Amino acid sequence: MEELSNTPVEKWTESMVSTWLRSIGVKEQYVKKLHEEEVDGRILLEITEDFLKKETGMKSGYVHLIITKRNELINASREVQRQTDTTHEKTVQKRDDKNNDQKPASVKGGSTTSSGQKGEIKQDSVAVRTTKSDAKPRPFGKRGIDYTYVKHGVLQPESGVIDLITPCHEYKAFTIAAALDCQRVQAKLAKEIFKFATGCMNMRSNGTIHFGVMDGKDNSGYVHGEIIGFPIQNKDTYADALNLIDRCFSSANVELVQQCIRPPEFILVIDPNSTEEHYVVEVDIVPSISIVRNRVFPVLLPNFKEKKNKIEFEIETIYRRLGSRTQPVTDRNEFYHGVQSRDAQREEKEQEHLFTIPDLCQDLGRKLIMLVTGGKKIMEQDKWYILVTNKFSKEDLSNIDFLLNMKLFCVFDFDPGSKESGLCHEYVKHHAVNLHFMQNYKIPSDTSVREFEGQLHLFEQTSWIFCNGRSDFKGNEPPFDENTWSKTRRTFLKDCVSLICKDILPKGTFLVVFLLTSPVETPLLNTFYEFFTDMEGHEDIICISESEENFRKWRNFALGSCDIETVNTSSVVGMKMSHVNATLQRVQTTTTRAAKYLPVYIKGECSLETRDEEKMCSLEILGTNQCEDTNPELIELEKGSIEREFYLGGKVTWMNFWLAEKGFVGEVIQRDAYHDVTNLLKDSLKWSLSQMPVNFINIYHHPGSGGSTVARQVLWKNRKELRCAVVKPSFSVGVVSEHAVMLREYEEKDPQKCCSVLLLVEDCEKEYLEDLKNELEVAAYTKKIAHGTPCFILLSCMRSYTPEDMCKGSHLQNVSVTHRLSAEEKRHFARKRQMLERQFKPEFILTFVLMSEEFEDEIIAKYVKQFVRHLLQGIDHANAVTQLIRYVALLNTYIQNSFISQSHCEALLPLALTVPMDRFRQHAFEASLSEQAKLVFIHLRDERTHIKSVRIIHPLVAKEILHQLLGDKQQQSDLALDLLNNDVLFEHRFGREDYVTFLRALFMRRSRISKGYESDSFFSPLIEHVRKKENPEKAIKVLGEAYKRFNKDAFFAQQLARLNYSHERFEEAEQWADTAAKKQPNNSYILDTKGQVYRRWFTAKCKAMEKIKKTPENTADAIKTALKAIECFQACQKAAVADVESMNNSGFFGTVEVCCSLLKLISSLRIFSKKTNSGSECLKYLLTEYIPTEVEKPWEHFHFKLKKLHAIVRNALEWISEDLSYFQTDLNTDDETSESCEQTLRHPKRWLVNKSAVYGKFFSDASFSSASSLRQSNPDGLTPFTKRMMICHLGGGNITTVLSILDQKENDAEAVRFLEDIILLYPKNPMTAKMDQLDLVNFIASHIALSAVSIQSPKLAAFSDLQRLSHLFPQDQSKCLSSALFLCMLLFWPEEHDTDDEKENKYETVLSAIEFLQKTYWSKMKDIPHRRRRIYTHFFLRNGVGYEKFVHKSKIEDLSKLTSVSEKRLKWFRGELWKTTEIADVLKHVTGWTENGTVYLEGPKKKKFPVHAVYVHSVPYDNENVTFYLGFTFRGPVAYNIKPTGA
Repeated sequence: MEELSNTPVEKWTESMVSTWLRSIGVKEQYVKKLHEEEVDGRILLEITEDFLKKETGMKSGYVHLIITKRNELINASREVQRQTDTTHEKTVQKRDDKNNDQKPASVKGGSTTSSGQKGEIKQDSVAVRTTKSDAKPRPFGKRGIDYTYVKHGVLQPESGVIDLITPCHEYKAFTIAAALDCQRVQAKLAKEIFKFATGCMNMRSNGTIHFGVMDGKDNSGYVHGEIIGFPIQNKDTYADALNLIDRCFSSANVELVQQCIRPPEFILVIDPNSTEEHYVVEVDIVPSISIVRNRVFPVLLPNFKEKKNKIEFEIETIYRRLGSRTQPVTDRNEFYHGVQSRDAQREEKEQEHLFTIPDLCQDLGRKLIMLVTGGKKIMEQDKWYILVTNKFSKEDLSNIDFLLNMKLFCVFDFDPGSKESGLCHEYVKHHAVNLHFMQNYKIPSDTSVREFEGQLHLFEQTSWIFCNGRSDFKGNEPPFDENTWSKTRRTFLKDCVSLICKDILPKGTFLVVFLLTSPVETPLLNTFYEFFTDMEGHEDIICISESEENFRKWRNFALGSCDIETVNTSSVVGMKMSHVNATLQRVQTTTTRAAKYLPVYIKGECSLETRDEEKMCSLEILGTNQCEDTNPELIELEKGSIEREFYLGGKVTWMNFWLAEKGFVGEVIQRDAYHDVTNLLKDSLKWSLSQMPVNFINIYHHPGSGGSTVARQVLWKNRKELRCAVVKPSFSVGVVSEHAVMLREYEEKDPQKCCSVLLLVEDCEKEYLEDLKNELEVAAYTKKIAHGTPCFILLSCMRSYTPEDMCKGSHLQNVSVTHRLSAEEKRHFARKRQMLERQFKPEFILTFVLMSEEFEDEIIAKYVKQFVRHLLQGIDHANAVTQLIRYVALLNTYIQNSFISQSHCEALLPLALTVPMDRFRQHAFEASLSEQAKLVFIHLRDERTHIKSVRIIHPLVAKEILHQLLGDKQQQSDLALDLLNNDVLFEHRFGREDYVTFLRALFMRRSRISKGYESDSFFSPLIEHVRKKENPEKAIKVLGEAYKRFNKDAFFAQQLARLNYSHERFEEAEQWADTAAKKQPNNSYILDTKGQVYRRWFTAKCKAMEKIKKTPENTADAIKTALKAIECFQACQKAAVADVESMNNSGFFGTVEVCCSLLKLISSLRIFSKKTNSGSECLKYLLTEYIPTEVEKPWEHFHFKLKKLHAIVRNALEWISEDLSYFQTDLNTDDETSESCEQTLRHPKRWLVNKSAVYGKFFSDASFSSASSLRQSNPDGLTPFTKRMMICHLGGGNITTVLSILDQKENDAEAVRFLEDIILLYPKNPMTAKMDQLDLVNFIASHIALSAVSIQSPKLAAFSDLQRLSHLFPQDQSKCLSSALFLCMLLFWPEEHDTDDEKENKYETVLSAIEFLQKTYWSKMKDIPHRRRRIYTHFFLRNGVGYEKFVHKSKIEDLSKLTSVSEKRLKWFRGELWKTTEIADVLKHVTGWTENGTVYLEGPKKKKFPVHAVYVHSVPYDNENVTFYLGFTFRGPVAYNIKPTGA
């Protein structure tokens, strides 16, 4: 509390506000909430009741308490200040009016006391006391220099004559007199100046009189020499006071006095707490011997007489300086006799002053190096620098190499012309910069810090912040004078500095350099104040100034915040810019002038300029001469630690490879996978007509098995032939693609002749890779790169727990890296291990030791166990470091690539309070770790932000540490709860986004086989562990706490619903599902979860009734639950259709599943299962108005809904059928976010066939048990509805199931039987049967499907009959089903023997159908990327007529003899399928042309026929005649294997 009382409220930090809140009895929950809202002292003063209630949810009682106590605090401070001011005014008034007859009426009672008289700070601030520090006076005799004082600084006491040259000083408060009118001010001022001046002149001593500096030693609250200042309306009033010289001195002396009394100097007084300008007025007295020789100067001092309202003059008096006072001379004779002696002394001193001994020289070079490097021998590569500067001279601009070599995070530039002719103009010649204004540094409320950093590219390129306008900018950003700047831009500066210091750069990671190259103005001084405040000290602020005058003003301002020793220690003054430049370049490890080289197409090299490299900020570009410019001193210092860090488990760096290549350290082992990737890379670089412009190579690797090392080795070894780069995380594919193209074409003449680019992409989503590939293909297409030219190779490196399984799909693209070593690898590892163990202890190369033992063997499992047991012996379980190890182990065990920032660790330990000097922070952090932590922690550094973090050396070690540290005393759920509830870690600002992401993933992210996990999980691996190895209650508790911690997130509520229904806690599941749905009412995935709750509940109720007799009464509850599930799934369907960014089909599937189960339950009741009724009673109930008496009352609330079941199932199946007709179903689009649906159907078409059969069987009122019994019976006696249901049961209910018969039957004969049975059920004369549209579609589709497997079948209708039948579809094509339009396209596709008129009519029919098909297609596509909803091709065009002009896709796949899905997709996509003779013999080549990238079919005369190219990048760039194969989709015809004619 003592700290609070000694600090002004407006300077209180968030922590100090929290301390005060606790002291007045505010609940801890509200204290934490206000701390989260970053309420500091300034905000506390402005806080309102409305804010407290709305933003914190605070109860009225506590709101009233805080507001009342806050107001009491303000009033108490003001009362202290008022008493101080009153005492001060009386004291000053008494002193200033001494010898005056009477005070002027204008100031009686202090009624006109100005704000300048307030003793400490502005009246509306809440300071109990202001810190006072020593100040230095303005250099004597220096006129016009830019000098300032800081309010409440204290000058040395008044002084008398010292050595005649050193000035004596006299102080006058003048605060009361300053408020007088012009005539009275001048009289008062002249009297004090002339009295002091004659005292100095008569004693032949230099002197300065200061107005605005306290001269009292009373109880005013001020101290003697304290700088106060006062407001000045008109400076001329003070300058003109010297005009009274000719009335106060004899005519013989007037001119001499004028030469000795210098004009007044007006020194600005800086007050951070006030916007009003105050000044100290100073007058120098210089009695040069040439002026005053042999003279004594009497004076008639002026006084303003109030009664007469005019100036009168005292009697002539001679004054002299006696000690620190000016007093009259009493013995004039004696004084006159001493004149010659005083003259001689003055002359002697003036002569001495001309030959002063120079000061001893300070070692400024060493001081500069120590300040900039933090005491190290070289500048840190991971240190950021913030430069604050103003206008540069031309000479200085030629010496800025040291700035070019610094990692400048940002520059606060106060030179408006910097971009045209200043520092920025020179800097951009060598570096890419982002030009900003201070107002750009305000984060929008809906943007995270990480997103904001990305938007402004803060860590990629230097941010140049123009702080006082920009003269070349055409927008409205003019420079302002100091006063206007303070009013309009000071707030922007405060926000800008606060954001950088509090949210972006952690303390200790950056150094602020004030480089003063021209006179200092107030805005730049304010910048120091803001940095000093937000950095909470001066440790990482230094100042460099060649000019002493510039520095003096900066220093005087800085003294308002810290002591003179601190300022002087951290400043380098008097060193020329050229000397600074040369000195600092000596300790810089890299230079901008040192070029990075790239290979070129003609086998030479080109130079990559630094600024061009920085423009490609999304890529870490690998040069052919990478690391060659490394400082030799750095190599000797760091080579051992670099090698040890790698073999301990750190990520491999280019320096590791370079040191090994140059022989400074041992070789880096090349695993077998390196050679495999190299061979694939060679294949990808071979030119061939079928070569794709962009190729994939995937490396799947066990965590910690060296996969990343293999990938980087490939880049390193190929850097002289290919242009190699690593894709940095967090950049969009558009940006990466743009930069990759820039890299490929850099310094090349012809885009057709460039080196291929090898891009390493690590641990990213498959979707990202697909999008990047697509973007690069578009770029190659746009650039019109010749076909067959390999432009880009994407080397993807992905962690996987099952790397070999991930590679099974395609060995043409994939390579696995596992813990198992081949015989050759074992020999290499054994030899390397022996060598390393001679250099390092085994524990310092632990990861390498583990790798050499192959991890998975029992030996290594035992080794890890023993190592960890030995490591943890004697560990202090209660120690904060041990708790930190537990937390990191938990995260590393379950979350790939997780870490905890060093800043978080320091906060937890806590180092922030014990280590004030940030330069030693890293050392202090490492020293604070226990021996165990030092061995298992790897210190990481973000390559982009340089923010440091820690993780455990290997996931297996992390897992074993977690197991052994917890033991039997604590379970993982307990540790997870501890971590969740740790406010210090969760609320810590720096690195918070990463930490919160990892913490969220710990409880939310499911494992997926597609993501490299061993299995798919329904919950996160941690929750799976807790619910299975501990108990479900613990898992529910942990997720419940996570829900609270993450602001009651809807997705955590969704997970809780899932977890509860998984353990048949259906009431709780229902509550959580309701909670989630209320928070996200339009989220289809959450609505799906709600439906699943009721579905599982319904299933459980059905299971409970399996062994009891079912009655209408005891089934009512289950039916009610099922209907709730259907209602939820229908809401899910509605939300999914409305969502334009995704398509979640789970609501449709869920509806059908529940309906089928419900129909099964209903039909199992005795009333509906009697043999006499045989189901007909059930159908009668479900399909008519009939209600059996037995169910009328028990089911009274359900009858209406149950009678709609048939329509609900039919509509859902039709929707699913249409969707599956449009799009491929084998795409792997697993989403591991919380929004992924409950269950993923692996084979949706197979599911549709099965469910359609179940639906058809239930509603078909017949007892056909098989297709054979159908053939032996007469179907003519069946009702149309029953026939339709039987058709559905056989697989003919929709076009998707009809065509699926061709895929899913074991052989053609079986498919023929089914299709003939389906056709048998249709009317013999369909033209007159008045079938509805869906029946017509299914009838025609069945014939086309049958023709695909048996063109000779007797059941096959003539093709022309189907054409005539299609005329029964609605004439208004907008009312036609998509399937009807698709069939019209097939039926009316022109044939060779058609006349021109017939062809033209058919083309017109086909084009009309396609127009409406495409409308439906685009409505279904929404804004979903094409790669996630690829169109499905059902048929291909071949040579033939009628049925024989089409071949089904299944036949093409049979001919291709492909097995795996991924291999099929690869062959289809690359076009390799079309090269096989079997397929070329079957399909028909059609002709056409390309125009502006669009393919057109040759044929129709009246209208162009555009055809969509499945692989758009196969379309020739220019206008070409082409041939291609034609496929038929629900989007319309599509083109495959497009080739220019004659190719």
